[in-house]
Amino acid sequence: MSKRQVVFTFTEEAIKEPVIHNLGQQFRVVTNIKQADLSENIGWVILELEGEEQDMEQGIAWVISRGVRVDPVIGDIIEG
Repeated sequence: MSKRQVVFTFTEEAIKEPVIHNLGQQFRVVTNIKQADLSENIGWVILELEGEEQDMEQGIAWVISRGVRVDPVIGDIIEG
């Protein structure tokens, strides 16, 4: 099992869908929300993903296909 941290940036259309929930259900990827800032129209979430590399890659590709921008986390995340 591998772990990685990513930032999901949601558009107005994508924020209405349960993307994070579906990612975990469809691709055997454990999602752990580290930080988030969401509104009705836009938002971002820093997630820790855990799973097999292939499952994470397929899941991330699916998330991108849903209109969500996915970027790697650069630097430290403040844990609270």
